[in-house]
Amino acid sequence: MARLRLRVSPGSSRNAISGWYGDALKLSVRAAPERGRANEAVATLLAQALALPRGAVTVVAGQAARDKTVEIAGLDAAAVRARIDAWLAGTG
Repeated sequence: MARLRLRVSPGSSRNAISGWYGDALKLSVRAAPERGRANEAVATLLAQALALPRGAVTVVAGQAARDKTVEIAGLDAAAVRARIDAWLAGTG
């Protein structure tokens, strides 16, 4: 199980993974930061990028903040980084 730090911009014009922001991953989601909608969008976007089921990604810290921590089941930190880098290379 891996943990990943995120920097999230809710209410953006599109859902996107922008790249690495120091040791955190920068994401933009269209969902508004209310009633957990942005957190759900973050988890869905990451699950898609990592080719994992949605339930494998859980926001464990920063539910009401731009800086979040997610826990990713089924992958170690190196595998998460490799998959994110491959996603960024394919979409960038």
